[in-house]
Amino acid sequence: MGNSCSNNLGIPPAKGPNAVGCSDFMMDHTVEGTFFRLYYPCVVSDNAEKPDWIPCKGYFYGCYNMLFLVFYKGSFKIPAALNGSYKQNGKYPVVIFSHGLGAFRTLYSAICTELASQGFIVASVEHRDESASATYFYHQKPQEPEKDENLVEEWMYYRSLKPGESEFPLRNKQVKQRADECIKALDTLIQINAGKNMENVLQTEFDWTTLENSMDLCRIAVMGHSFGGATVVEALCKDVNFKCGIALDAWMFPLDEEIYVRVKQPIFFINSEKFQWAGNISRMRKLDSSSTSMQRKMITIKGTVHQSFPDFTFLTGNWIGKILKLKGEIDPQVGIDLCNRASLAFLQRHLGLDKDFNQWDHLIEGKDHNLIPGTNVTEIS
Repeated sequence: MGNSCSNNLGIPPAKGPNAVGCSDFMMDHTVEGTFFRLYYPCVVSDNAEKPDWIPCKGYFYGCYNMLFLVFYKGSFKIPAALNGSYKQNGKYPVVIFSHGLGAFRTLYSAICTELASQGFIVASVEHRDESASATYFYHQKPQEPEKDENLVEEWMYYRSLKPGESEFPLRNKQVKQRADECIKALDTLIQINAGKNMENVLQTEFDWTTLENSMDLCRIAVMGHSFGGATVVEALCKDVNFKCGIALDAWMFPLDEEIYVRVKQPIFFINSEKFQWAGNISRMRKLDSSSTSMQRKMITIKGTVHQSFPDFTFLTGNWIGKILKLKGEIDPQVGIDLCNRASLAFLQRHLGLDKDFNQWDHLIEGKDHNLIPGTNVTEIS
């Protein structure tokens, strides 16, 4: 396919007032360490290098049931400056982002770069619970284990259900690990913000010390898609540092029944028109209560499918995108703009931001011709 696939295809540039930089951080080389891509406001540079959408060959091997990705090798770039210099401008609020089942840290760049362009620091976590299509860590050679040059790359791929295996125990265990990984990423950012010297195993060119005292740690949110949406709920329950959550087309199945009464923070469910079903919606509704119902919002974007939230929707032509259910009836740019703007309005409302995102408050209520207030699904009475 080569560069010919750039014919009106590509991840759209962010629309906020800030240029966007990104860099990868891995603390602790082992599988227990934290691994995320950080998106942040950066200094404008005319000759900035843009990172590949698929970071390296290992991720192609892991894209189960997504063989079309091999055609994209080297063709698409993320619209951000790789290791761009951090833009000092007060303290930015923080968002931790959790990817969906079979995804990894780079596949939601249209959302993450937009948040960064609007003045957020965003850590897109790569989960190591065997729900990512691919990820990696390092182990040390037996000889001279104290030396970094003896680290050996080890890949972890998506784990399918075994024959006869019940799905809930596996997914429930994974969602708990995923929430812990989101919290670990946040804890790492808190230490970086405090000026602690944090060794990045990847040794990127980005100067992580420039992030000292850069984050508004009173304004932290968690966001995720699909399995990442369930991770949002689990993380809110586990850590009160998360002041609110945004769940994109959440898959609620992995969550324990008892979690619903324990989550106290505001949650915004942004759903696609073609993915949801009555049982899943009823689980979202369980998070409502008389004291918090005004904080729990739900909208549905017309003409969208489950994969309208990741970057796939921008990287396939119309007919193949619809055949593979990566593209809905709505223009992908319109759909992602509605998602991003509604999210920004919700974040302003519940993080107490002094921005102009309240111009999109009506989207939170589903007031747009491309939105449905609540859900299009007939709910179980």
